[in-house]
Amino acid sequence: MSLADFFTPVDVNQIIPGEGYKQSQLGNKIEAFTQYFPDLEQKPDLVIFGVKDDRNAVGNAGCALGPDYVREKLYRLNEGSYHSKIYDLGNIRQGATINDTYFAVKTVIAELVKQDIVALILGGGQDLTYAQYLAYEEMEQKVDLVVIDSHFDLDEQAEMQEDDATTSQSYLNKIFLHEPNYLFNYSNLGYQTYFVSQDSLRVMDNLFFDVHRLGELMGNVNVSEPVIRNASTISFDMGAIRSSDAMGNANATPNGFYGEEACQMCRYAGFNDKLSSIGFYEFNPAYDSNGQTATLLAQMIWYFIDGFYNRKKDFPLQPKSQYLVYKTTLRHEEHEIVFVKSKKSDRWWMQVPYPTGGSLNERYHLVPCRYEDYTTAISGEMPDLWWRTFQKLA
Repeated sequence: MSLADFFTPVDVNQIIPGEGYKQSQLGNKIEAFTQYFPDLEQKPDLVIFGVKDDRNAVGNAGCALGPDYVREKLYRLNEGSYHSKIYDLGNIRQGATINDTYFAVKTVIAELVKQDIVALILGGGQDLTYAQYLAYEEMEQKVDLVVIDSHFDLDEQAEMQEDDATTSQSYLNKIFLHEPNYLFNYSNLGYQTYFVSQDSLRVMDNLFFDVHRLGELMGNVNVSEPVIRNASTISFDMGAIRSSDAMGNANATPNGFYGEEACQMCRYAGFNDKLSSIGFYEFNPAYDSNGQTATLLAQMIWYFIDGFYNRKKDFPLQPKSQYLVYKTTLRHEEHEIVFVKSKKSDRWWMQVPYPTGGSLNERYHLVPCRYEDYTTAISGEMPDLWWRTFQKLA
């Protein structure tokens, strides 16, 4: 089966302006599937595709129509100071069942990742994150999943069995319980405490996952950078943005990230050398006033592309001459913590040793961190990130 069998072409008549695109606009730069399916053998850097399925998007029917509205705005933006090689594969058609759609999404992303092509998914419901995650199963590759969302989407009422429906409010159940499990770390950015139960917070704590409250990030979005830098795949729920900036979502709420903060996080995602797929979900044009949310999402994608073409390529840490190594000893000298700083980007990593017998090939795991983690260590205290990572390696 060819990947082309999953897709329907982009309807350019719906999105192209009457005067056409200017030479500098992305509509003139992106090779889109209109008549002939793009040749992936030509190795694009980045591939965009839509998924027109919202059957399990709880309370947000209509978000399946989002991809073309976003394209209309994205194609009108000007290319940055780089030469892009981006393909738009069109839209994955809705399968006979939701599992057929998941299979298509999983197969397409897996093939792109195998070819070292970054996948950008336009949803559709956020339950498609489950299919995004499953793409890595075939490669038996450990996954660091970052979800930007005001909720945890962990349905505590579910019986947690394999035949339970996967919805936009319960897909994490499926990911956490999937066997074989390749999830190494899950991180949430922007949860709002009144939307999550204390029981679910305890689950996250017991599993040593990283969860960051909206209030921790408001006006301080740089805290999200090392979390995003650690991601191999990202799921962005447009409901994480405040309704005044992004009302195109039936579940939008008054609080959330500002539009510029969402754009900054997308740029961080683009910078991430490790990231191989990112999905934007739950945009619903039926609730969008004057195309504001579609425009914001197009700008978020623009910032992701801009970050992608400005990657520093400083991971893994080679050559060693490009890095500074700092060693610290904790107050009771039970551990020596080693930090690494890139001369190229000024970004920090922390070495976390594998427990005895934990890994035959490596002595330590390298986790992105902040300068503040280093200052915590030199004051004699154990950085929380080091401890949680060590527990996951055990």
